[in-house]
Amino acid sequence: MKLESELQKAQNVFKENKKLIEQLKRWKRKDLDALFLKAHEEVFAEIDCRECGNCCSALGPKINNRDIERLAKQINMRPGKIRKNYLDVDEDNDFVFQSMPCPFLKEGNFCSVYEARPKACEEYPHTDYPNMQKRLHITLKNSLICPGVYRMLNLIRPEVMD
Repeated sequence: MKLESELQKAQNVFKENKKLIEQLKRWKRKDLDALFLKAHEEVFAEIDCRECGNCCSALGPKINNRDIERLAKQINMRPGKIRKNYLDVDEDNDFVFQSMPCPFLKEGNFCSVYEARPKACEEYPHTDYPNMQKRLHITLKNSLICPGVYRMLNLIRPEVMD
């Protein structure tokens, strides 16, 4: 699969991407946000995330009470039962799934609760929101998980490293 091979390439250029992130830390907030938004829109217009599903398999999203309420309504289960059956509390005292891959991930990387998925899932990989300055470190990590983020950094690198 092409997306999987891109993740191997992401490993190979991780040091380069780390240098890129260090350069980007010096950018003005407005310019950095515009740069990432443009790259995000271009890359994710071409990617079908269901071809990969790494985020649903490897990352445990933070789940808030509103997420729990929406999930409960979607699958017709009481919020307390959602907490008991699917969630744990992590070291930061946040709700997370008891195990990964996500219990709602089905064959073909289909999300069985897509309309009620947690906010963190909906916003992933968090590269099209204001204040990318605060997200640069996690963006570097996400480049090893999400082929889209890897592609974004490849698009951005020539504009920054020249």
